[in-house]
Formats: sequence, structure tokens, C-alpha cells
Amino acid sequence: MSFQDLVGDTFAPGGLLSRTVEEFTPRAGQTEMAIAIARTIDEGGALVVEAGTGTGKTFSYLVPALLSGKRVLLSTATKTLQDQLFGRDLPRLIKALGLPVRTALLKGRGSYLCLHRLAEARQNATLPDRVAVRALAKIEEWAQVTRTGDLAELPGLDERSPVIPVVTSSRDNCLGSQCPQFQSCHVNLARREALAADVVVINHHLFFADLAVRESGMAELLPSVRTVIFDEAHQLNETGVQFLGQQLSTGQLLDFARDMLMQGLLHARGLVDWQTLASDAEHAARDLRMLVGKTSSAKLRWTEVVPEQVSAADWTAALNTLLAACTRSRVALDTVSEIAPDLVRLSERVSVLIDRLEIFSGACALDSMRWLDVGVQLRLVESPLDIADTIRTRLIKPSEEDETPRSWIFTSATLGNDAQLKWFTEPCGLGDAEILKVGSPFDYSTQAAVYVPRHLPKPSDPGHSAQVAEFVAKSAAVIGGRTLVLTTTLRALQAISEALQRHFIDSKTIEILVQGQQPKRELIERFRLGEQDGRAGCILVASASFWEGVDVPGDALQLVVIDKLPFPPPNDPLVEARSKRLEAAGRSVFNSYFIPEAALALKQGAGRLIRRESDQGVLVVCDTRLVLMGYGRRLLAALPPMRKINSEDELIEALNALTRPSTTDPIWL
Repeated sequence: MSFQDLVGDTFAPGGLLSRTVEEFTPRAGQTEMAIAIARTIDEGGALVVEAGTGTGKTFSYLVPALLSGKRVLLSTATKTLQDQLFGRDLPRLIKALGLPVRTALLKGRGSYLCLHRLAEARQNATLPDRVAVRALAKIEEWAQVTRTGDLAELPGLDERSPVIPVVTSSRDNCLGSQCPQFQSCHVNLARREALAADVVVINHHLFFADLAVRESGMAELLPSVRTVIFDEAHQLNETGVQFLGQQLSTGQLLDFARDMLMQGLLHARGLVDWQTLASDAEHAARDLRMLVGKTSSAKLRWTEVVPEQVSAADWTAALNTLLAACTRSRVALDTVSEIAPDLVRLSERVSVLIDRLEIFSGACALDSMRWLDVGVQLRLVESPLDIADTIRTRLIKPSEEDETPRSWIFTSATLGNDAQLKWFTEPCGLGDAEILKVGSPFDYSTQAAVYVPRHLPKPSDPGHSAQVAEFVAKSAAVIGGRTLVLTTTLRALQAISEALQRHFIDSKTIEILVQGQQPKRELIERFRLGEQDGRAGCILVASASFWEGVDVPGDALQLVVIDKLPFPPPNDPLVEARSKRLEAAGRSVFNSYFIPEAALALKQGAGRLIRRESDQGVLVVCDTRLVLMGYGRRLLAALPPMRKINSEDELIEALNALTRPSTTDPIWL
């Protein structure tokens, strides 16, 4: 029996999965995808698969990967999805298939407890408050029993805790083989287990970080891997450009100043004026950040010698002051570095910072672009426009030593709105890859409907957000909450959430949840609970990261409202640079870039609504351009084939139907 036949039989009715996995249901699309992946694993090459929501793509790639007997690298978008793959999906399938497969989980070093820095943290007098001190005590207690050191396993630790950077290492401050805890290091243990495993689970950030700096241990791992699978592959390009260039942040500089003060006082007190050195570096970094001040944009163009909205003289002076402060620090550290490995590492660290400062003081590299990322800290970024060249020359191109080419599999629920999935394949350099599109098994015509309220003003109208909030309040009240509002800007998020909070201020039946007011995990957990156990129903207002990766099946979510079409911001520096490249090639920027980007984002947002075969709900897009403009047809075609609602009365009837006892009949009749 061929490998492809074996995989097909495993998914068949009455096959191994049907007999061993209780909730497994054979699906034609899932089997088609699995067989295509098996063929690619057999023959090598690249396969791109768009698998609609509900296909069961995780089983589609895991089963052939496990049955192949080859060494496999699995990369997904987030650490949360990593944990799900490693802790739930892989163990369940390995048991079902009865295979002796060794698996390993590998994250970036910032996810693991650093025993050396934990020991030093006990002497750190700079912890901000009692909450941080209590968190440190909890980590110390957990450190005695953990085997992996993965901080995700520590219950109750806030992922935003200021203690985490104190007790973890980074590429900047890791001592490597000079560390007194080198033999028991959790990062090294994770890497050793990865090198010995048959299947290794990583994330996209770690993959590209290694391509950029060869720091994560992947340099030893990747040559022995025959199959590489990227899940949630739609995030690859944006993740890759973050790492395949140059970056420098004021946060890095402040961390260096803090660590220099702590290590200097610990190992060489009295030999150098550490207070002054650290203060000079800290003030120079803060002055650079303050130079930009508050802006109307999170990103500033940087097409000339200095970023826009910044005085050239002030910018040059601020960089020179930083460079001088770092140079003085390096000179001081070099005089005492032989005392302790920590001081050697600090000297190496500041040398890298000096190199970056010199790079950003000069001209931008060819075929790259620069911008300033403005937030609590300032990030100076120089990056390529996409990852196509890196993928073609450093990954997909077979090595002369390879007897069998590697297999590269890229999959996601949303990869494009055309047959060749060009939105994904072009920037990722995968023009020659095999393409497969597998439709969703959901019956969208009976499970879901889409409505565009024509009475709302244009999105450019100042009153648009207020009208959207009024519409949401009225609609969500019909179903007792159960509503997710997705906004395209933080300004709309604030306006809509504040209006809804005022509207329901005295309500005991509707609770308003807002992105940013609690950690994402807590917001989603509360939203999933809905009105259970006497709680109020929920309206969750969110932006950005909630457009994808949010899985709320069942009755807790039955109405998704999108405030306007998610076109890329035209003044974003990266968007501008990509637009200019398309113009130079004689292509329509709107048709080749803006429409595909909006279509994919719209599809991702709509994908929050129907997560299971039994789900039912309504999608509302509060942007009349979807039905009044010619390009609206292209965007509607990107959505699942939902029934169209044409009036507000029809909408209210559909929402009322969602609250009635379920039947076997479609609710839209």
C-alpha cells in the first residue's frame, strides 16, 4: 500500500481515526488535503493549502506528518497555538495512531525561566511594587518543581508582569556557556529535547528570528528536518519582515541601562560610577523617545535622512548623545569585564547597540525601507518589503547535498481571494508551489446570514461610530448580548465602546467587554461564559488581534458586527512602500493590493461567527460601500456563501429566531 493510500484509508469511514477518535467525522475536504500533504511529503516541494473553517486542517497535516516516519517541524502563529498543538492535538493523535513518536516544544528563550537571573533577582531592589515582589516569590517556589521552566505552565502569572523580563534571559543578556547555570538551563534542555525529537513544535517568530540571527538552536535542527509545516501561514510575511532587517528600540536601551546598573553594583561596586553611566544611557534613550512625542500615527515615515515630523538637528543630536553614552559604557565595562561573565556579556551587548545606532545614523539599505514604530517605547525599523527572496533562496531552494528535497507545507483558512492565492504566494516567493483550496464543510446558507445596514452614514462621516454603537445596542438587546464588534481602528474602538457603556450603564442583562481593559484570555473566557449561571450577556468590542484566532463556538456568539471595510491604512509607511513598488511595475495598487488585503481581513473577521456545524448567526458589515461600490462584489465574494438580509425588519426576525428553541429546520425560512 502506498503512503498516500495509507493516509486516505486512515481518514476513511470505518478507518483508524473513526475507530479511535470519538469525535472524528470523515470529511471529503479533510481527506483531500491530507492526501495532498502525503504526496508532498513523499515527493518533496512546496504545497499551499487554503482550508476553510471547519475543514479539520490540524488532523489533515498531523496525520500524514506522523505516519511518514520523517522528522517534522511544525510552526504556528502564537505560543498559545503551540501549546494547543503540543499539549492536546499531538498526544491525542499519537495515541490514536499507536505510534512511538517523540515530540518536543521549543519556544523563544524569553518564555523560559532563567535560573541565573532568578538568583540575581533576589538581590534586585528595583522591583516596582509589592505585587511584583509576590510574583517573584511565587516564581521561586515554582522553580523548585518545574521540569521545563516554561512560564506558561505557571498558573496565575500575568503575562504582562514586570517580573517576567527580570527572571528570563534574552539574546542580549544570556551568558551562554559562561553561565554558572549552563548545565541546568531550561532553554538548553528544551533545545536538547528538540534535537532528539521526531516532531518539534515552534512558532513563526522563533523560526524567523533564527533565520535572522542564528540564535535559537534552529541552525542545528533544521538540516535534519525533512518536512516543515506552517499553520496559520497567512501571518508569515508580516512576521518575517519584522526579523529580516534591523531593529533598535528604546526599550532595549533602557533594559541595558538597568542591567548594567544591577550587574555593575553586584560585581564591581566602587570601581566604576555605575549610577552615572546608567543614568546617562537611560536619559538619552528617554530623550530620543520624547523627541517624537505624541503623534496621530503609530508609524512614522522615514524616507529621508530623518523620520518625518522630527527636526533633523534634534534627531541627529539625540542619536549622537545616545551613541556617546553607549560608548562610555563600553569603555567602562571593558575595564572590569574580566571580573564576571555578566560584565563580558554587557560589553558585547552595548557593542551591538552601538553598531545599530551607527546603522540608523546612515542611509537605508537597498531594497529595504525604514519607519519609526511609536508607542510606549520607540522602535527604529529597517526591513525588506516582503520575505519572497528569503524564502526562495534560503528555504525552498534545494541543497545539492539533499538526495530528497524537503517538503514545505503552508496552510491557513485565509490565504487569498483568487485561484492562485496570490495574496499569499507572491510576497512569500511561492509562485511555483502547488495550490489547493478546500472549502468549508459548513452549510453557510442555512447557518449564517450577512446584512449591510444602508441607513448608516459613510465611514468617513464623523458620526459613523456613534450610529454603529446605536445599531449594535438595538440588535444585541434582541439576543441578550452574544455580540462581537470588530473595529478597524483604535479610535473607533474607543468611540463605540464608550457609547455602548453609556447605553447599558444601568443594565443588568448586558455587560460591555472592551479590548485592553483586561488580558485577551480573560476577555474571551468571560465572553464564552455568556449569560450562564445568572451572569449578564456580553458585547465584546475589540480590534486588531481579535479579528483572527478567536474561537467562541455555540450560542455565546451569534452576532458579529464589523464597523467598516478593513482596507490597509494608506498612510502606513509599509503600505506606501509596497504601493510604490506596484506602481513602478505598472500594476493597479487598489486592485492588486488594497482589495486583496481588505478581502482577507474581512474573511478573517467573518470567520469568528461560525465555528461548528451547529452554530448559527448573523454577520453585519456597517459599510454601505460593500453594496454600493463596484468593488463590493469582489469583497462579498470573499465571504462564505451566507444568505443575504435586505432590511432591518428581516434582521430583527433573524435575531429573534436565534433566541427560539433550536429545531432541525433552518432559522432563515
